[in-house]
Amino acid sequence: MFSKAFFRSLFFFYRSFLRKLRISPTPPHGKSPKYPSLEKLPNQVLVCDVEGGLLRSSSTFPYFMLVALEAGGFLRGLLLLLLYPLLCCVSEEVGIKVMVMVSFAGVKKEGFRVGRAVLPKFFLQDVGLEGFEILRRSRRRVCVSRMPRVMVEGFLKDYLEVEEVVGRDLRELWGYYTGLMQEKEEEEDQSKSKAMELDKLLGGEDGWVVGIGGHTDSLHHFSQRCKEIYIISEGERKRWEALPRSRYPNPLVFHDGRIAFTPTPSASLSMFLWLPFAFPLGVVRAAVFRFLPYRLSISLLAFMGMHSTVLLPSSSTTSSSSSSYPPSAQNQLFVCNHRTLLDPIYVSAAIRRHLTATTYSLSRFSEVLSPIKTIRLSRNKEVDRIKIDALLKEGGVVICPEGTTCREPYLLRFSSLFVELRREIVPVALDSKVGMFYGTTASGFKSLDPVYFLMNPVPCYKVHILEKVDTCYDDNGEEKELGSRHEIANYIQGEIGKALGFECTALTRKDKYLMLAGNEGVVERIHGG
Repeated sequence: MFSKAFFRSLFFFYRSFLRKLRISPTPPHGKSPKYPSLEKLPNQVLVCDVEGGLLRSSSTFPYFMLVALEAGGFLRGLLLLLLYPLLCCVSEEVGIKVMVMVSFAGVKKEGFRVGRAVLPKFFLQDVGLEGFEILRRSRRRVCVSRMPRVMVEGFLKDYLEVEEVVGRDLRELWGYYTGLMQEKEEEEDQSKSKAMELDKLLGGEDGWVVGIGGHTDSLHHFSQRCKEIYIISEGERKRWEALPRSRYPNPLVFHDGRIAFTPTPSASLSMFLWLPFAFPLGVVRAAVFRFLPYRLSISLLAFMGMHSTVLLPSSSTTSSSSSSYPPSAQNQLFVCNHRTLLDPIYVSAAIRRHLTATTYSLSRFSEVLSPIKTIRLSRNKEVDRIKIDALLKEGGVVICPEGTTCREPYLLRFSSLFVELRREIVPVALDSKVGMFYGTTASGFKSLDPVYFLMNPVPCYKVHILEKVDTCYDDNGEEKELGSRHEIANYIQGEIGKALGFECTALTRKDKYLMLAGNEGVVERIHGG
């Protein structure tokens, strides 16, 4: 009798507990559902815990390390790494407060663009395909994060098209972050107000709200509004597939920052152990580029870890003793996409001849390091056309019609200036790979771009020289059959993109700098096709 009463009371306690948390009960088949029904999601509002229901890893350390390195520098990042053993011994709440203090204290709010320019790339790489499918199929999306809102809002709204983001705000003083977050009580008030706004997202309808996360604590402010809550274990999330680039709702074309890897604790330690050797190695590599002839520098740089691949067009006739392509390179115009400031140097090394590089914006330091001649353009089409035409009478010229670098597998719009210069051009498809530091930046010190590239342990370059293309202009500058200068520029862009497997876009230098740096770049206006 006692046992029946005991088990009956236990049953009622369990049922009331489920109702309080509003977790869906076990289905008739005896297996609790792992995910919401994908068929019902289009009629539901989803409240998603970012760390526990969207990302494959719940660790937030790499993202705070990126903020520390990109917004504060290497010393701040080293301090955060030294504190990592302490972070493992304290609670999650205390750990996040410590990481926020180290990463944000003293950072100027107005110039903080890491959340929109740097972090989205790394967040997207960690998004699980299964979590993304659930998020995308829901009618409305609300995301909750334990990280400061300034870190996740740009990624969630710009790339995953989330309607509302709930995260803790940072305190500021005189325009600088203090490294302190809002108190827990303030966060609860904010979450409750967001929960009330769910009614507006439902459009006044009697909708169904679903919650998904790593544990109920992350969603407890919304539990009274959620009809179902699904808990995803960390082991389950680690088995998720990575979200492929082709499935991104909005493509990631531009991103900034120097760090080219996800700075987990072990990877960050490897970087700091490499730094004492990286700078001297970069200086030595730059000296080899600058002072030795190509026949010596190419082999020596390969011995020092700089790998390069050169592909020639199928029509070229080369022998083992041939050292240059094409034979008339001294008066040839080479048109290539733009990956780093070293592009013209690698093109010169590929054909074993010194060419002249044209550039719109180059620091004096980079000009001194360059082993080839560099000429600044004015972005005045007529003036630049005359200048390049004169250079072509003296020797070969390399031009990058994108006007700025692009790291991702995309090509920016090609300016049509090069079409008016020569009857024949040689398209060159370039690609570069780095493992630790990016050799480009939109908002940092651009004069250090070549140094950062040369500091990588094993940087790689691929130079693919394509077939010559007749621009279809006669000696008087009259157009022939192929089309307008803009159509020819687009054709060259398409051929280079096809050789690299890159996607062609109509985006420009101005678009890049407006997104990454909040301005239009060093030069206010760009001329081109």
